[in-house]
Amino acid sequence: MNLADMLSYTDIGQLSRIATAYRCECNGNSKNDLIQSILSTITRRDVFESQVGAMGLEDLRFMNSLLFDPRDSFSLEELLARVQQSKFSSPEQASSSQSADNGQMTNAAAAPVVKRNAKRAKTAKEHAMPESGPRATISRFKQYGWLFNGYAGSDRYLFQIPKDLKDRFKETLERKLAAQVAIIRDEPDAYRDEQGLLGEDVAELLTYVHHNEIQLTAEGIMYKRNVQQLLERLGVQEQLPGRGEWRFGYGRHINEYPNRMSLLYDYCFYNGWLSESGAMLTLTAAGMERQAVRVAEAPDKLYRFWLRLYKGAMPNIRAITHWVGRLSQHWVSSDTLKGALLPYIKPFYYDQPETIFDQRLIAMMMHLGLLRIGEHAEQGGVIRMTPLGRSIVAGFNIDDDAIVLHTPISEYEN
Repeated sequence: MNLADMLSYTDIGQLSRIATAYRCECNGNSKNDLIQSILSTITRRDVFESQVGAMGLEDLRFMNSLLFDPRDSFSLEELLARVQQSKFSSPEQASSSQSADNGQMTNAAAAPVVKRNAKRAKTAKEHAMPESGPRATISRFKQYGWLFNGYAGSDRYLFQIPKDLKDRFKETLERKLAAQVAIIRDEPDAYRDEQGLLGEDVAELLTYVHHNEIQLTAEGIMYKRNVQQLLERLGVQEQLPGRGEWRFGYGRHINEYPNRMSLLYDYCFYNGWLSESGAMLTLTAAGMERQAVRVAEAPDKLYRFWLRLYKGAMPNIRAITHWVGRLSQHWVSSDTLKGALLPYIKPFYYDQPETIFDQRLIAMMMHLGLLRIGEHAEQGGVIRMTPLGRSIVAGFNIDDDAIVLHTPISEYEN
């Protein structure tokens, strides 16, 4: 539903709080007056953009986590968890978001305060329980008219963002991010484009397993000789991970296999095509059928799997991937794009935001055929979304659950 529809189902108490937040001038006892005044104020571009501009970084991260989610409603528990996930800023960034945490708002374009019954407002204030932490964030977003409870049945315990406001948030945040990204007008001197290669290598991996006897170590890992043989057959050559390198959270065997090969292996394992039994790696019956087909795997299926597999380490990977797609419609400087998006990327144990952006996001999106990575003589590294990437990222919805392939979190903490 849009904002006007949600306001019509909202009780007069919350309408009064929203009107007060925007300093609307209206009759506080008239629901229709409140709705019309709120709509006329919040839909003004200067008011909306000033509100977004005044949001702290943690609030922006929280809202960003909701913008590209295909679902219409969220439970309170999920919203509280997302607020907690947004709190990973440095002390300097935390201080910059303090004004939002105190519920302060920009008043530059606001009208005088709503006229209400003073005695009733005082009584409500005296009996109100103070909220803090994540719950205070949820209450603040409700006060701004950005979150609403459902109005009937079980939906009353869920929260929604008005559809038209969600679209305006996307447009406003895109302008904010795009202002930090440098567009490169001419073509780079050289670039890499791997469209289709990953899908072809799914069939290549299954064929290699089908034609070879592959022994596994006690940990279920292929021996180095087999890994190197397989890498030579794949469309993109990778180096084996360095000894002693901390690698976990992005697949079952990411600690032993290179990033791209690890994704291929996990994809085949998750689809039930590989069997790790009897200290041997073999094809299952389903794997034999898939190998016999010898066709490339569809890129949207690989993209879906990648998002779900990496979601455990990167909870907001869907939103970040969408921003990469929106901001790199043309060739753009990779350094400026990184600078714009790093504040929204949370560290994952030993992986810092810079590493996550370069290796887990941009490099893997290139392997998936979603974008090209180039080198410009004057501007340095540049990237651009491929037509295939724009189509897949813009229109693909996935289940929200992250994929966990038998790797308990306790292993990360030891």
